[in-house]
Amino acid sequence: MNKLKMAVLAAGLSFGSAQATIVEVQTTQGNFQINLFDEGTPKTVENFLKYVNNEDFNGVVYHRLVTDLVLQGGGYTFDGSTFKAIESYGNVVNEPVYSNVRGTIAMAKLANDPNSATSQWFINLSDNSANLDLQNGGFTVFGQVIGNGMDVVDELSKFECNEYPLVNTTDEQCADLKSGALTLDAQRLITIEHVAIIDSNTNTLGDLSPKENTLIKEPVQPPVISNDSGGSFGALLTLMGGLLVFRRKRTTH
Repeated sequence: MNKLKMAVLAAGLSFGSAQATIVEVQTTQGNFQINLFDEGTPKTVENFLKYVNNEDFNGVVYHRLVTDLVLQGGGYTFDGSTFKAIESYGNVVNEPVYSNVRGTIAMAKLANDPNSATSQWFINLSDNSANLDLQNGGFTVFGQVIGNGMDVVDELSKFECNEYPLVNTTDEQCADLKSGALTLDAQRLITIEHVAIIDSNTNTLGDLSPKENTLIKEPVQPPVISNDSGGSFGALLTLMGGLLVFRRKRTTH
């Protein structure tokens, strides 16, 4: 057993059936790879891998896009007419170690509740560190898109329609969707077909230089709380007073 695995076991951190460092997100519009920060954010990676190992992300759609800000998934499947929340394994402890710069993957959560992240995650399309590193206890960055992966992510994020990332949809059709004249169908949504573990060598972090979250060390200001229950899904993103607020709406099963 190598020293890293011994250290993980000594810390009492169990990663389930695999100690993955690199996963590939396989979508209907292309694939990209993410290097997970196993050592820096162990609880969050453990939580993410639980969903991966149990194939809970298979069939999940990207349900939210804010252009040049975030692309979000990990929460819902779509059966052709309705969205259904995937089962949650409970909240994960916040680990705001790294900065929300472009190309990183982070956990979505409820407003005013730093430890409320469950299954939903987002990819930072821009450098969002000024807001997300500090707000709501800091948003946990637990991996980084590698290789040419952001080229794929940028393609996935080209068309925003009512805060959905859609394909094969014109501006006119988008307006019809918003008015209800056109019904959303699965062919317009981007679906995650599978998330595959492709490298379980936890030493691959050495090839990366993740940026540290330094803002969280400063005094934390009270987060902005939204009373707006609008929006389509959990982990809503709103812009209030110049401060970004993520909120994951609780759903019942």
